[in-house]
Amino acid sequence: MNICEIMTADCANGPGMRVTVFVSGCTNHCKGCFQPETWDFNYGTPFDEEREKWIVRELAKGYYDGLTLLGGEPMEPSNQEGILPLIRRVKTELPDKTVWVYTGFTYDEDLVPGGRKYTEVTDEILDSIDVLVDGRFILREKDITLQFRGSRNQRIIDMKATRASREVVLSPLQEKEN
Repeated sequence: MNICEIMTADCANGPGMRVTVFVSGCTNHCKGCFQPETWDFNYGTPFDEEREKWIVRELAKGYYDGLTLLGGEPMEPSNQEGILPLIRRVKTELPDKTVWVYTGFTYDEDLVPGGRKYTEVTDEILDSIDVLVDGRFILREKDITLQFRGSRNQRIIDMKATRASREVVLSPLQEKEN
């Protein structure tokens, strides 16, 4: 897996202060995407153990609330195996930090058993993260007033509640907007 950027002190891609990792590679190719260069799986630099260690050390600083993974597309099957070790490490070493994942795929269609982007590690990822922002960016539904989403169709899903109830449960952050 390649990554194109690591942002520190990011407050746009989840609540509080975050370390944000942009992975490379996306097959969605949404019209109006703000980073089309990230569609290329070879864009950026390889994600290696040194970068993982650096991210965890940075995230350990007291002013960070959590980690956000986006892209590109972290839930592309070839990227899922790449992000899982980082998620595991954050949840083990920094259990008070939240983990958000942004995906253009739809949770209850693409990321469930039998879904087109489901792999042998998908369930572990979804069980480990706190929030999944799902759904393709749709230009005609773009709304710059939305917090943590680019278009109105996208959902901010509370993954702990969703996995427990087996039904999609929206985060209170999205509920405030509706």
